[in-house]
Amino acid sequence: MKKVPLHEVHVRLGAKMVPFAGFEMPVRYSSDLDEHHTVRNGVGVFDVSHMGEFVLRGPKALDLIQRVSANDAATLFDGKVQYSYLPNATGGVVDDLLVYRHDENEYYLVVNASNIEKDWAWITSHNTEGVEMENISDRLCLLAVQGPKATATLQKLTDEDLTAMDYYTFKTGTMAGIDDVLISATGYTGAGGFEIYVWNKDAEAMWDAIFAAGAEFGIKPVGLGARDTLRLEKGYCLYGNDIDDTTSPLEAGLGWVTKFNKSFINAEALKAQKELGLHRKLVGFELTERGIPRGHYDLCNPEGEKIGEVTSGTISPTLQKGIGMGYVPTAYAKPGTEIRVKVRDKLLGAKVVKLPFL
Repeated sequence: MKKVPLHEVHVRLGAKMVPFAGFEMPVRYSSDLDEHHTVRNGVGVFDVSHMGEFVLRGPKALDLIQRVSANDAATLFDGKVQYSYLPNATGGVVDDLLVYRHDENEYYLVVNASNIEKDWAWITSHNTEGVEMENISDRLCLLAVQGPKATATLQKLTDEDLTAMDYYTFKTGTMAGIDDVLISATGYTGAGGFEIYVWNKDAEAMWDAIFAAGAEFGIKPVGLGARDTLRLEKGYCLYGNDIDDTTSPLEAGLGWVTKFNKSFINAEALKAQKELGLHRKLVGFELTERGIPRGHYDLCNPEGEKIGEVTSGTISPTLQKGIGMGYVPTAYAKPGTEIRVKVRDKLLGAKVVKLPFL
């Protein structure tokens, strides 16, 4: 089991450490509910150093990214970030990821922790034109500083104008007296904020500086438990739950990052699927009765017949009701459609809603 660079810091803070994607990770420090509200209303810090980071360099770097990813990376400019995914050859998703353009010959790919080796092997297998690839995952610490007070917290630590940074852009600069820090206006909570990439040697100094700067805003460390409820309230897919090697990216609602104006792996099959029409869709739903929808619970029609299953589910701390996502036939995908969630032997009432929940 791998350990993130700040492992001992989390242990000292009393975090509950659990195995996740091959790492020992903090799942919570106090309570999931408290940490969730801290991020939605103030500012919290996640250590997500388990994520993978690859550097692609050379005049053919963009060509390789265009071939293996579905979004159009040719639209990127220096300092711009793009959400995308890696389609496989059989209609599923190898992984979803972020693509960062440093300059025309250098890009950074940020991938999910559980898929680092798989993604590296997949991209390498398609690197037929000598693109220089470097896996720097083990050398970086990644801190997600999220919430409406994130900008005010981090602005104390840098001369970079964070308020002028557009969503999904990044800068490399000095923060907390530490040089060569990548400051990214991204995050997976929907609460606003930044993701800070820092070399391992500077990780603890950066952590301490961020917490000192955010003290007046009640900053707290936040674990994977609240990260999951935060992303689900915004309807963000989680790889391994809502998308995987077997799920269609179009059925998962990723058509907006599937660009058929270029050639990429399995593009023709995905284009044909789009033209023929989808048979099922990933939808959001809210329970209309008390209960908690858990992953793999059956989704049923009002007559009790199984039509799908829950891929992600929880009690929304903000809405204080059961929410979830799952794949259903397109006939049941329209917002307002009544469905049922099978919780043990009970069929609980639910309705399909438009994402995001918040």
